[in-house]
Amino acid sequence: MTATDDELVNFEANGALPLPATNEQGFVENDGARIWYASYGAGPAVILLHGGLGNSGNWGYQVPALIDAGHRVVLIDSRGHGRSTRDDRPYSYHLMASDVLAVMDHVGLEEAALVGWSDGACTALILADQQPNRVCGVFFFACNMDPSGTREFKATPVIDRCFNRHRKDYQALSATPNQFDAFVADVSKMMATEPNYSAEQLADIKVPVSIVLGEHDEFIKPDHADYLAKTIPDAEFVLLPEVSHFAPLQRPDLFNREVRAFLDRIE
Repeated sequence: MTATDDELVNFEANGALPLPATNEQGFVENDGARIWYASYGAGPAVILLHGGLGNSGNWGYQVPALIDAGHRVVLIDSRGHGRSTRDDRPYSYHLMASDVLAVMDHVGLEEAALVGWSDGACTALILADQQPNRVCGVFFFACNMDPSGTREFKATPVIDRCFNRHRKDYQALSATPNQFDAFVADVSKMMATEPNYSAEQLADIKVPVSIVLGEHDEFIKPDHADYLAKTIPDAEFVLLPEVSHFAPLQRPDLFNREVRAFLDRIE
């Protein structure tokens, strides 16, 4: 039983659980960036894509659970996040999707399930749309697919604690540790303008999708999640009780149970 951290007090102070040791990690050169990845375990592949401003270490509670469930787990630091670098082009979910594909090619994955959190969910669904033969399903947690899906931003103590942790991690991991404020500004520009999927584009998605949202999500409108689930063919909608945008950290057991249920359904 994993302890709860609803207010992210532990996450702010200590981060998530440390990632397991692995001999399979490194960098992939792709389109002007060096993309960090790591692989753990064996079995059907699951790629975990973290949220904006974060890094792969935010999945510390999920990696051991998925290894124990018989999966190969691949982590990727999005370009400009964590250990990954970027060039001077604006951030783009489509660029990030191409980075995921490059890592898949590098590590020899013909197909994988994608678990995306916030920005990582956008990246996952865009890759599934572009390369449906490479993606066997998308667990789409806490994100929008057009600008109408977001709430007006309101700072909270929980958001502030998460932001403080992201700052510490960026300074510890990044090749440009003194540029956190510029990094935040650049990622925020992407979030404000992307993605821009139409209903027609969503209706063309061909892989199994689970649209998942925390009951108290601070950023995403519940009716937008419902719209996504009704518009993407055969998608399901899952509402996680008593958690917010940070469910993988707040109630890891709850989040992991839903991820495993989705993976069981698509295998």
